[in-house]
Amino acid sequence: MITFLSGGTETAALIQGFRQIMYDREIAVVANTAEDLQVSGGHCAPDLDTAIFLFAGILDTNRWWGIKGDTYTTHTYLQKVGGGEPFPIGDRARAVQIARAGLLSRGLSLTEAVEVQCRSLSIGATILPATDGDATIFIDTGTELLPLFEYRVTADPATEVREVLRAAPEPAVLTEAVRAVIEASEAVVIGPASPVRCILPILDCDGMRDLLRDTFVVAVSPFSGDACPDPKDVALISAAGEVPTAPAVCRLYGDLVDLFVQDVHDPDEVKGSLRLETRLLHTRQAESLAWDVMAVIRQAVS
Repeated sequence: MITFLSGGTETAALIQGFRQIMYDREIAVVANTAEDLQVSGGHCAPDLDTAIFLFAGILDTNRWWGIKGDTYTTHTYLQKVGGGEPFPIGDRARAVQIARAGLLSRGLSLTEAVEVQCRSLSIGATILPATDGDATIFIDTGTELLPLFEYRVTADPATEVREVLRAAPEPAVLTEAVRAVIEASEAVVIGPASPVRCILPILDCDGMRDLLRDTFVVAVSPFSGDACPDPKDVALISAAGEVPTAPAVCRLYGDLVDLFVQDVHDPDEVKGSLRLETRLLHTRQAESLAWDVMAVIRQAVS
């Protein structure tokens, strides 16, 4: 089994490449929950939903988020009847979020609620939230506190990021389900996602870094060198005291990474990194990267 630490659209594209060379039952996804929030009575969990939609075969792979062919009737009509939402949610995606909120209100943990939904959609992979605790993150802009996901999808790119703040006073704790699946895995792959927004909230769960030090970990850099980083990701990395480069990502992840994968076009150098084509513009590229990473994993764990 291979476990992915997942967030953002980029990791979904990489996972799709691995699905071309592995059975779904051999894949586990530990999803970031720092962007989860309540919207119109539903439990919006962007990274969990992306993983669920991917393995259910309904993900819009043109955007790598949302459900393909979804409609937005409810979102549009809300504006006509005195309601409103910070961002559009598709009608079928909304149904998933409303159902999950209902499961949580009945006393199920987030892990249990996701398991129910995966079973309902006949998903073969294991999809888990990194924690059942509160991992919510807010962005201090100097004038207001914005939920992380709302900052990402609605804030002006020039919005100042003074600080990245946890909602809870203490770090969330990783679940026993996450611990079990990582201990049963050949390797863990950290996807090429925004490090501060998607990956650090997972790594900062109490117990996660110690657990990963006993596992073969591959981290794929989100930077290719021939594309400008998203200005919001730049702002988040700057708030963490770093610059948007592969070496900075490596520093943020620390000594738990056994192999760091850099794009062949990246002008920056991480000592000991493996240079591969990491741009995932189509499924063939993702599959090629998956083969290369798996070859290294097989050699390392054999």
